[in-house]
Amino acid sequence: MPIKNNSESSKSSYLSDFVYGGIDGSVTTFAVVAGVVGASLSPSIVLILGFANLFADGFSMAVGNYLSTKSKREYIEKIRKAEEVSVRRIPGEEREEIREIFKEKGFSGRQLEDAVKIITGNKKIWVDTMMKDEFGMLEEEKSPIRGALVTFIAFNLIGFIPLLAYVLSYLFLYLREQTFLLSIIFTSCAFFIVGSVKGKIVDKKWYLSGLETLLIGGTAAAIAFLVGFFLKGLA
Repeated sequence: MPIKNNSESSKSSYLSDFVYGGIDGSVTTFAVVAGVVGASLSPSIVLILGFANLFADGFSMAVGNYLSTKSKREYIEKIRKAEEVSVRRIPGEEREEIREIFKEKGFSGRQLEDAVKIITGNKKIWVDTMMKDEFGMLEEEKSPIRGALVTFIAFNLIGFIPLLAYVLSYLFLYLREQTFLLSIIFTSCAFFIVGSVKGKIVDKKWYLSGLETLLIGGTAAAIAFLVGFFLKGLA
């Protein structure tokens, strides 16, 4: 299996941010649409609540992504600095840890000693090896700000799809009788397509991942519709 370099790993992380942001945006926005329709409220309410959800929830999700990525980077940096201090102050113990790591990998004899000498001959490689093999950590290459921006854009871009039919109905009056049906069709396509892309990322069959996302989104919408339907008397 080919090993991804840092650039490829970073691009994959941003794609994941886009996909999961898009899924969350489409699911939550369509749930808002379904809830409003279930409550038999005006189409204008759909647009008001839908756009409020897009910008507010999209911002919230982006901030959450930013803080999560930033915290992860800070934690990794803290462990790295601690390892750098250990390598400097107690090199003997750290060198022995490298020896044990490579013993577990199957190295022995002269081969083992050569590996230890090479790794400990470069402090950066030494610390990198400790980070990966002792702590199971890889350097976080993704920018917290870029990750948050990708999430926000995806949330709003894909999340707008359930509202598209309602926007079009204001431009083309003959669509008003089929607005919710069109929204269902548009959103179902979005669920399936984004879910299929997610399947590629997680090495799952694309059509199964697409159907899974469609089912989850449809279930959320059905729940929201029923809640709106049973509470419409309060409106």
